[in-house]
Amino acid sequence: MFIAIVILVSAVLLYFLFHPRFGKRPSGARLALIEKSPQYKNGKFQNISFTPDLAEVHTFSEVLFEFFFKKVERKIPTDRIPSIKNNLLEIPVSEDIMVWFGHSSYYIQIEGKRFLIDPVFSGNASPIYGSTRAFEGTDIYTAADFPEIDYLLITHDHYDHLDYKTIMDLKPKIKKVICALGVGSHFEFWKFPIEDIIEKDWHEKIELDENLTLYTTPARHFSGRSINRCNTLWTSFVLEAKDFKMFLGGDSGYDTHYAEIGKKYGPFDIAIIENGQYNEKWNYIHNMPEDVVKAIQDINTKRALPVHSSKFALSLHAWDEPLIKVTELNNLSENPILLMTPLIGEIVELKNEEQQFRQWWIGIQ
Repeated sequence: MFIAIVILVSAVLLYFLFHPRFGKRPSGARLALIEKSPQYKNGKFQNISFTPDLAEVHTFSEVLFEFFFKKVERKIPTDRIPSIKNNLLEIPVSEDIMVWFGHSSYYIQIEGKRFLIDPVFSGNASPIYGSTRAFEGTDIYTAADFPEIDYLLITHDHYDHLDYKTIMDLKPKIKKVICALGVGSHFEFWKFPIEDIIEKDWHEKIELDENLTLYTTPARHFSGRSINRCNTLWTSFVLEAKDFKMFLGGDSGYDTHYAEIGKKYGPFDIAIIENGQYNEKWNYIHNMPEDVVKAIQDINTKRALPVHSSKFALSLHAWDEPLIKVTELNNLSENPILLMTPLIGEIVELKNEEQQFRQWWIGIQ
């Protein structure tokens, strides 16, 4: 009986460890290309500035103890998060719009092209399904709700940005994948045609057509889907049309890159900035609320959409704290920027600077 249990547990463990959701680390010609990158040093990708995983005086054991054993009052919504289910299939591609799906997933239509960024529609943000569930009301869209996607953009390969189930469900609708160096290894492993994967280093230009150009720009973060960390690159993007410019920020801690991007590519019409899942213990790799406000100013934008919150609990702060704090701090700043705070699923008119948004999180328990 004992031997049978050991065999069963071993089989389950092997099935889990070798499941395709983990993807595949770069090798061969891809690894040779990675090794030529200025960002790749001492066997892994590095940030512009020295970036420890944890802030000074903090340890991993301390973080683990706090998560699993220390009683921390972490406010999780008990009410259903309000959201809107729009029919994306019926929206003419000629309309320039954006839809946020909670956390860091959003959809853009501009200049007749459709973009989907970091989609996670499985209701889960972890390789262990069911362990990090989406809040009620935040996971109302599925792959079936989308038209064909001209460009799938992936900022990095963490599970809350690159979700295997979502990607496989969307696969028949995806024309091209654009990602940072190394991330293409996962997509090739998942049987995406290599010719449909556009894989770039920072500071590269991708001319999508005569009306649209995409640039890969830095972020301050890390990567990894298993024990191997930083063997793929993380990135942000600049999406430029003839008369409109957007900054699509991935996960990032605050650093000089925001001002450098603003100086080189700005001013922007809209900047999408990470705001959530932060903690003073890992403030180098995730923006604190005050960092979000500084980044918005640095990036030189008319409007800003704070993301990376309101769907999953990946830190110890209250679920609504990111939106509360960034709103307060922005209002107190010398030059407040118009914050865009749409409901999940709400249609955002990209070129309508007068569109109003409400503070929908107020009153939700």
